[in-house]
Amino acid sequence: MDITTQSLPLRETAPHFEPIIRPGRNVWRSAEAESLAFLIDGEDYYRRLDRVLRQAERSIFIVGWDFNPDIRLRPAEPDGETLGALLRRLIEEKPALEIRILVWGMGPVYSGKSLKMFGKMDWSDHPRIFLQFDFKHPLRASHHQKIVVVDDRTAFLGGIDLTAERWDDRRHAAENPLRRGPDGTPHGPVHDMQTIVTGDTARLIGDVARRRWQKATREILKPLDAGGGKPWPEDLEPALSHCRTGLALTEPWKWRGRRGHREAIRLTHDALRSASRHLYLETQYLASFGVGRTLAQRLRKADGPEIVVVVTRQSHGFLERLMMGHNRNRLIRRLKRADRHGRLRVFYAVVPDGKGGEQEIIVHSKLIIVDDRFVRVGSSNLNNRSEGLDTECDLAVETDEAAGRQAIASLRDGLLAEHLDAEPDEVARIIGETGSMIAAIDRLNVKPRGLRAFDVDPEKGETRSMIGTSIVDPKQPFWPIPEIKSGLRRFFARLSHHRLL
Repeated sequence: MDITTQSLPLRETAPHFEPIIRPGRNVWRSAEAESLAFLIDGEDYYRRLDRVLRQAERSIFIVGWDFNPDIRLRPAEPDGETLGALLRRLIEEKPALEIRILVWGMGPVYSGKSLKMFGKMDWSDHPRIFLQFDFKHPLRASHHQKIVVVDDRTAFLGGIDLTAERWDDRRHAAENPLRRGPDGTPHGPVHDMQTIVTGDTARLIGDVARRRWQKATREILKPLDAGGGKPWPEDLEPALSHCRTGLALTEPWKWRGRRGHREAIRLTHDALRSASRHLYLETQYLASFGVGRTLAQRLRKADGPEIVVVVTRQSHGFLERLMMGHNRNRLIRRLKRADRHGRLRVFYAVVPDGKGGEQEIIVHSKLIIVDDRFVRVGSSNLNNRSEGLDTECDLAVETDEAAGRQAIASLRDGLLAEHLDAEPDEVARIIGETGSMIAAIDRLNVKPRGLRAFDVDPEKGETRSMIGTSIVDPKQPFWPIPEIKSGLRRFFARLSHHRLL
């Protein structure tokens, strides 16, 4: 793609700007990535992961919300190995290799997809495969990071766990015979993202994995030496090289006498505030009213950026529908009221269902793109619990070089093209001509596969979070009884207020 098709004028470097990544404030640590690429959707991630795992020599580290050894990284190969079988074969073929897998203790229970993980399994019954379940978290918290590190030289980080119902390709067809769980049960379309990095950033992600392992097991692991090659898929061209990155963490806030980490939410706010022209977000949940306030501030300014958000509409489970769904609608209503200049669009993605209707694509990605200079990909949702209760890890990438800005613009344009069933070059051309993502969406959103706006009337309904949000979607560890009492006090205070009106 020629850089002249982008929204920034052609120049060797962008105008001077204050960097978003600030170690000690909004990232835990910063490092240079030797090579970095964005992997869009499960098929892309699993296929590249399969190739990198096979190149491992000394260490494979897997950290996840859930883990299912029965998934297949290459589902198009019916006789191919399961993930568990692949790991077992690698450990037997490579005498120096050790494999450590750390899974949130409640993940298999919550997902219901891998309960047998708690029993004895043939694939993991080896002295150099260490499988650990992590229960060391506050009440109702989860370990939500999604990380794989190979030999401390190559790492994957993003929103995709190695478990059932995560695989899909970029077509997101309503029916896909390859999109099935290990038991053969089909699941619907799902969109997600992961990154692959080498260099100092990969070692930094390895440090995150070792920190988690030490907290769960008390075993202290040293980083591997820096010698040797860097495992990389031979068919994958890096999107950026020698670029600045930062790792932002969330760890339970004010728990067991420790303050935890909240770099991730500070990074989110700093990124949103820094945008000058375009903000593109993909998020499973849009339920953080703190994030909503920052977005509303940007929308009220006459010279603020345009904001496009792609979010999941469908909610699973009673509490998720009640809290996340209703708070999302209230937050969209608040943002629409703040949108004085017509720069906001909030969508969900659909494909034709083959029966004259539409099938929603579940958006599981957690992505922020600021103009064409910053990307954040990771595990943090835009909800309260990702701000200070759950354990999260996000990778931030920032650049002011022309090649890097082109790569970030290409990522954004490619994602919009995927959702609009269009060509990336066409998306880039329209944005280049008009300077507007919204103009490109309005012009190209004409096919059965596309983006649909949320039907939320900005003038009718609540714009504040629901009563009980602090209990169902808390920002930090809590004891239930005081929180319930506090919630009841707020409820009766609001009730009295309405009676006086």
